[in-house]
Amino acid sequence: MAQVHPTAIVDPSAELASDVRVGPMTVIDADVRIDAGTEIVGQAWIHGPTAIGRDNRILPGVKLGFAPQSIAYDHDAPGEGLVIGDANVLREGVTVHRAMTTDGPTRIGSHNYLMTNAHVGHDAQVGDRCIFATGVVIGGHALIDDRVNIGGNSAIHQFVRVGRGAMLSGGAGSSLDVPPWFMLTGINVCGSLNLVGMRRSGMDRRDIDHVKWIYRRVGEGGTRARVIGTLRQRAEVPIVAEYIAWFESAKRGWCTTRGKAQRGTR
Repeated sequence: MAQVHPTAIVDPSAELASDVRVGPMTVIDADVRIDAGTEIVGQAWIHGPTAIGRDNRILPGVKLGFAPQSIAYDHDAPGEGLVIGDANVLREGVTVHRAMTTDGPTRIGSHNYLMTNAHVGHDAQVGDRCIFATGVVIGGHALIDDRVNIGGNSAIHQFVRVGRGAMLSGGAGSSLDVPPWFMLTGINVCGSLNLVGMRRSGMDRRDIDHVKWIYRRVGEGGTRARVIGTLRQRAEVPIVAEYIAWFESAKRGWCTTRGKAQRGTR
């Protein structure tokens, strides 16, 4: 049976694994499922429908599964809810809102670390092994791929995609897509590459050189067709092919590497 502090309030219909620990003054509403090994330190509030995986650590002040921040949304509608994977750490004051569309739940993957007061908006999708520093704001419907590292007080606009391994400097922000392994150093400007992240991920040296080449080609500017056409010179290389597919699917345009931000798809 789950270890529930006497001051916690747990709805009888909530499903808690036998070794879940629920700390003082926590509220767990109906339609919540929490898997084995997860600890809620205390003073958190989890609203359903929400499913939380194994071995998560949830600290005081965390609020999960509440309605989207939209004046047009019926706050009593359960929607598609929120799904959180395994082995995440949600520090003090983190908020994650449930989905407002019928496309599926807001989703947080596994092995992520969300620092104090980070926010993930409705319908956002966060991959695995991401780090969000204090005060990070992820807008609704944003797509954050694996191994993304976002510095403190940075903001991602709604519907923006941030590619695998990208890094955002503290205080930066983007209303345009951020390519994989690029480093956002200003508003909509990627002034560098996340070389440290590539090396730590175990990426082959030759692939790192290919990413450097891609970065230089993107920096030359031009239309979407020109950038993709240039990358096709090395389309047989798997990591280059990954970038080609990423750029082809871009809907908002992507961050520039210098000068004025590129907008639209042209």
